[in-house]
Amino acid sequence: MEKRIVEPIHALIQKRNTRWVQTAERDSPGSLEYTEAIENQSELNCFMRAKESLVRRGGECIRSKASGTILRKQQIGRKELVDYVVKYEQFIRIKKNIHLTEIVEERRAVFEDGLLTKDSEKRPLIQRREDKESSQPLTFLNAAETRSSRNAYNRLEAVKYAERWWNDYNPAYKKFKDNCTNYISQCLQAGGAPMTCAGNRSKGWWMQKGNWSYSWSVAHSFRWYLSGAKTGLRGVEREKARDLTLGDVICYDFNGDGRWQHSTIVVAKDGNGEPLVNAQTTNSRMRYWAYEDSTAWTPNIKYKFFHINV
Repeated sequence: MEKRIVEPIHALIQKRNTRWVQTAERDSPGSLEYTEAIENQSELNCFMRAKESLVRRGGECIRSKASGTILRKQQIGRKELVDYVVKYEQFIRIKKNIHLTEIVEERRAVFEDGLLTKDSEKRPLIQRREDKESSQPLTFLNAAETRSSRNAYNRLEAVKYAERWWNDYNPAYKKFKDNCTNYISQCLQAGGAPMTCAGNRSKGWWMQKGNWSYSWSVAHSFRWYLSGAKTGLRGVEREKARDLTLGDVICYDFNGDGRWQHSTIVVAKDGNGEPLVNAQTTNSRMRYWAYEDSTAWTPNIKYKFFHINV
C-alpha cells in the first residue's frame, strides 16, 4: 500500500491511542488534535464518556497500544475508500487489579484528492435485523421436547470458549454478519447448555445441520428466550450487573425502545467486582459491561442481566 495512504492512517491511529493515557488537563474535546472533517463527533463524544466512566470507577488506563492492518482500497471518482482493521490493547487499573481490554474495529478512511478527509467505524456494533426473523414469536418447548443433559452448566468451559474465539470464528458454525448472539450461543453450548432441537426456527434454542433457531442468532429473540424458557437453557434475571458471575449473559437495548440488539458474556470481574465481557461483531475482550465506550450507547439504554441456569 502506498506511503501516502499508510502514513496518515497510522498517524490517526496513534493519536487516538495516545489520548487514552493523556493527563486530565488535556482530555477536553478542544485540546484533541482532530478536525471535525476527520474525527466523527459521535466517536469523540464516546471517547470522552468512556474516560469519564473510568474516572468514576476509580480507574485509569496505564498503557494503551494500537496496531492496524489495511485490508483493501477502492477508487470511486475523486475519492479513495480504504478499509482497515485496528486493534486496541489497553491495560486498565481498577484499585489494585489490572486487566487487559482488547477491542477490534473495522474502519473506513476516505481520501479526496490525496488528503484524508474522513475516518469512521465501518461496521455497526449493534444487530440491525429488520427482516422477519427478528419479529417472529417464540414458542417454548416442554420437557418432553427437550434433549436432556445430566451435567450442570460448566462456567469455566463457557469462558474458555469465549476467550478462545472472541476474535476468531469457529469453522464448525455458520458466521453471521452480525455475529454477537451466535457467538454467545456457542459459548453457552460449550459450557454444556443443552440445545432444544425442534427443527422449527421459532421454537427452542438450537443450531443443527446448517439451520438454526431465531433465539440462537438474533439478539432480540435470544433475550426473550432466556426469560421465557422453562426447560433447558434458562436465564434468571438479576437486578444488578455485579450480581452476575462468570459465564452469565447481558443483553442490550441501546435505544431503550424494546428492541434488543446486542449480547455479551461475562468472562471476568474488575477491581470493583463489576463484570468484564467478551463480544463479537465489534470483537471485544474484557470490555466494561456498560458499553459507555460504544457509539451505539444512548442515555436511554436498557440492560437485562441473566444468570444462566440449565
